Amino acid sequence: MNKPLSPTTSRYMPTDSPQSASGAPVAVKSLSNNHTRRQFLKSTLQTTGVAALGLSAKTYGYTAKEVQDFFVDGQMQRNVSQWELDTPALCVDLDILEANINTMQSTTRRNGIASRPHAKTHKCPIIARLQLDTGSVGICTAKVGEAKVMFEHGIEEIMMTTTNVTPTKIKRAMELSRINTSFIHATDSMSNARLLSEAAQAFNITAPVVVDIDPGGHRTGITPGESALMLAQLIDSLPGLSLRGLLCYDGGSQHVQGFAARRDQTLGRLAAATATYDLFQASGLSTEIFSGGGTGTYNIDHNIRGLTDVQVGSYLFMDTQYLAIGGENDNSVYSDFGASLTILTTVLNDQYEGRCTTDAGAKACTINQPWPQVKGEQGMSYTSGSDEFGTLRYEANASRTYRTGEKLELIVSHCDPVVNLYNHLYAIRGETVEAIWPIAARGMST
Repeated sequence: MNKPLSPTTSRYMPTDSPQSASGAPVAVKSLSNNHTRRQFLKSTLQTTGVAALGLSAKTYGYTAKEVQDFFVDGQMQRNVSQWELDTPALCVDLDILEANINTMQSTTRRNGIASRPHAKTHKCPIIARLQLDTGSVGICTAKVGEAKVMFEHGIEEIMMTTTNVTPTKIKRAMELSRINTSFIHATDSMSNARLLSEAAQAFNITAPVVVDIDPGGHRTGITPGESALMLAQLIDSLPGLSLRGLLCYDGGSQHVQGFAARRDQTLGRLAAATATYDLFQASGLSTEIFSGGGTGTYNIDHNIRGLTDVQVGSYLFMDTQYLAIGGENDNSVYSDFGASLTILTTVLNDQYEGRCTTDAGAKACTINQPWPQVKGEQGMSYTSGSDEFGTLRYEANASRTYRTGEKLELIVSHCDPVVNLYNHLYAIRGETVEAIWPIAARGMST
């Protein structure tokens, strides 16, 4: 039996300096003064309680700023219930999150492959560190901006899964390579490989590169087979570049409903990538990395010969899109991983029969579908199509109704874009706020 994670304070606190609005560290001018302020705040909160903040004893609830002020040196100085948070609030259940990580790591380990999680899901360096500390070989990023933020927060093992094609992005990526030799680039064309070579030489570095293979979706990647082989041979010969292998992310298979159908499509579509892997090996090219797969296929991908790691992401949080695809043992619900990510929302209006209005609309939930689900309840449907407001409708078998001022939790529709709407995550243990995690790469879409 796998033991649950036993996080220490240091794992749940920011590992570097305070951050600017962009997420980058900023200098602390006076460590002694900062320490004094923290000690004073800690003492004040412990001795004078709510009154110190100018709140009456009848006030139940805290603003985000107040909760952040309670979080000192990686520890909460006040017991704050998640139900006291101002809304909408993005919350992660630590017990479920840790169970999800353990399930992924134990499964991939048992299947003889590794995990290389995609940071575009969480955009949170603290979570990336959790993943690395529990056995992941690295993380993936979709954008240079994400990679830069991760590195600034102490994450070095980074592989980009997107080809950088403009001079600006290539320059930014090479600047990152110059200070982080573990950063890996992706390319899918000969012309781009030559541009990467020129840039690497200009920076006087050797940049690691993987070939991005198209699994058949024609979104990105080079055609598998001889075309990919020729690109790999070119990279291997170009100055300033070091071929590390290949990647092939089959996003189109991740949400196929039904385990058998998902397995068959995955193995069928990745056959060409495996044949390309064989060509690389026969030509003496590096296949140190053969990366692909994802949350929907994590327990299928090990059947792809040569695959070294899976680019899983949503397994951490889950969402209604993934819950609907069905698992190996349950075709109706994908229950391999629990829904750890929720949006806490407040009911604003209960005056109309059969429905109520909340404060979590499109700006809090996105408009991705399937729509969010009310956690722990039956006979309800939720829509977030309005900018500021969500609508909860009751069916005949509704497990309960909500009154104005009450709060409820929503399982999100699609975790990646939802996370990008928030500045921080409230890390919840039971119903108590244990930590606040900055979503430092929020908005880093370039």
